Amino acid sequence: MTNPAHPGRMLFVNLPVADLEQSKAFFAKLGFGFNPMFADESSACMLVGEHAFVMLLSREKFAEFAKLPMADPTTHTLALYCFSVSSRDEVDAVSAAALAAGATEADGAEDHGFMYSRSFFDLDGHGWQVMWMDPAAVAQGPEAATASPQDAGTPA
Repeated sequence: MTNPAHPGRMLFVNLPVADLEQSKAFFAKLGFGFNPMFADESSACMLVGEHAFVMLLSREKFAEFAKLPMADPTTHTLALYCFSVSSRDEVDAVSAAALAAGATEADGAEDHGFMYSRSFFDLDGHGWQVMWMDPAAVAQGPEAATASPQDAGTPA
């Protein structure tokens, strides 16, 4: 690739689901929308970011694209899906909405000061994490976020 992070790049993640309508309803309760132009009875295009999408595909539709056998997400982890929100409170609100809509909690909240997250398993068993990261920490870069107070020039 000549420019790995060009501004027009889009990301599409294909995710198999057992019941498309039930999965669409679940993710709608978390605040996600869908693009009807890229949908049919076996697929839905979930909008995640300006250039990031999750294609919810019936298992049959997913199998048409996959070259290997499909794994059972309740017994095997092949990927973990993470999306950001705009505040710590929104992390808790989205996680609560997921649990109320039928998700199961993967583990408790993780609080690293500059980053806060919660994790859950969706209706099909796929692992999701919702996270917030302090914009100042993002602007400073990963080294500043993980530096010890002495490394940052601050007395311990």
